[in-house]
Amino acid sequence: MKYRVSEPMSTTTTCTHGLARAIARFAQSDGDYATAIPALSLHRRKGPTEPLHCIFSLGLGVVAQGQKQALVGKEVVNYGPGQSMLASIDLPVISHVTRASIEEPMLGLMLTLDSGDIVKTAAEMQLPAPPRTPAFTPITIETLDDALIGVLIRLIELLDQPALAPQLAPLFQQEIIVRLLAGPHSPQLQHLAANGSPSQQIARAVTWLKQNFSKGLQVDDLAAHAHMSPSTFRQHFRNITGTSPLQYQKQLRLQEARQLMLNLGIDAGSAAIQVGYESASQFSREYSRLFGAPPQQDVRRLRLS
Repeated sequence: MKYRVSEPMSTTTTCTHGLARAIARFAQSDGDYATAIPALSLHRRKGPTEPLHCIFSLGLGVVAQGQKQALVGKEVVNYGPGQSMLASIDLPVISHVTRASIEEPMLGLMLTLDSGDIVKTAAEMQLPAPPRTPAFTPITIETLDDALIGVLIRLIELLDQPALAPQLAPLFQQEIIVRLLAGPHSPQLQHLAANGSPSQQIARAVTWLKQNFSKGLQVDDLAAHAHMSPSTFRQHFRNITGTSPLQYQKQLRLQEARQLMLNLGIDAGSAAIQVGYESASQFSREYSRLFGAPPQQDVRRLRLS
């Protein structure tokens, strides 16, 4: 997979600074901030961070200050001020902050998108067919335009108006989808919206895996639901997500187990059972391979950091 990266433009600098100020008002210390707008989260870091395994959901990521890097399969993606990162499908990645300081912390946001809203809006806009592209690219980095930055700032500022947010936030989120479909991210979103396209079928398979990761997986059955032969399904799945269906399921299970132990205090054995493992030793072995340390040691390290 190759990721096209456009250079940030100096004309967006003033607007980007405004976005950074808006984020900083609500994210005043290091951390990840869920907000009263369910799709929106804000993020702040005062220094570079260690690489972290995570799942990028369908959505728009923006860094208003600092720099971030994501490893998707074997490809490295960097993005910073003046750029937007669009994940067109849920993807397992390794992500970390590469540039931040106390004086200039990393300030960013993540806005999850709804695939149904994208499909519906694309149909209503009656967009011309996108230019022929080599392949569907699940992550794209593009230059932010001032209009998109402006609506992101207005969305964040709604947090100061909790009585109005339930009515206005969906309108701003709809405007963001329209602008993404009308902008340089459009070809990849149209791939996702195209009925019956391989990328749409794989996106549906990924959704099923996210909802059923604790169940046994029969790849042939998943391929049949996607109306593909098993070999074609495996090829498309790997091309789009950078991994196999079984490896994707394993990462979902291990990510969920990690969150259960970290946030709910569940012990490793119970977490393993909840996410679908029958063997505690296999769970510990695969957990160590993915996260670099046994479950208890890894969770203790995360709590200290």
